[in-house]
Amino acid sequence: MATSSFLGNNYWVLRHGKSIPNERGLIVSSMENGILEEYKLASEGVIQAQLAGELFQKELTKKKIPLENVRICYSPFSRTSHTAKVVASVLDIPLEGPQCKVVEDLRERFFGPSFELSSHDKYSEIWDLDEKNPFMKPEEGGESVADVVSRLTNALITVESEFQGCTILVVSHGDPLQILQTILNAAKAHDGPNCTDLASRIQAVKVPSVLSRHRKYALLTGELRAVL
Repeated sequence: MATSSFLGNNYWVLRHGKSIPNERGLIVSSMENGILEEYKLASEGVIQAQLAGELFQKELTKKKIPLENVRICYSPFSRTSHTAKVVASVLDIPLEGPQCKVVEDLRERFFGPSFELSSHDKYSEIWDLDEKNPFMKPEEGGESVADVVSRLTNALITVESEFQGCTILVVSHGDPLQILQTILNAAKAHDGPNCTDLASRIQAVKVPSVLSRHRKYALLTGELRAVL
């Protein structure tokens, strides 16, 4: 992928492999629960992560991208760190080395106290609300789409300040990755007079008509996708 004019790196996204919460049909979205070992990848998810790593490796080879130019940035949740570990192993990159970075702002969207550890059937309620008003929180304490945009902007600024000319693999969760793709694609298409940096460009597209459509960028578990 060619580097977009407003970004200093190329970006790929990878949703974590099928997790134990996915298997059990549970919403696990708080940091407190998300980092627990009991909520890491299911055996099927490990295989998905392995396949994603192999596919990413093929893409790197095809595009003649050297491994030393690759960075893996991942959410601290156990299911995403487990996925990153599997992919790093496929690429033969040490997870504890300088090419891999935990970015807390890439964590799962927190849906709120009453949704936590409840059935994942409740996602539809949240997404219906997102379509109506992406600035409204699912409930007190939960994160709206706009809230997630704010911290994803921080994550991008952090990554962009640390790395230049790299191919970045972002290992995160369904909602954050949908929202990330939404804002990056909208920001790429937007070229207003006051959009002098990444933050101002994203701020310009942080509007209901853009954010309410994040579900169109949905990823399956273990799905790898190039951004921009």
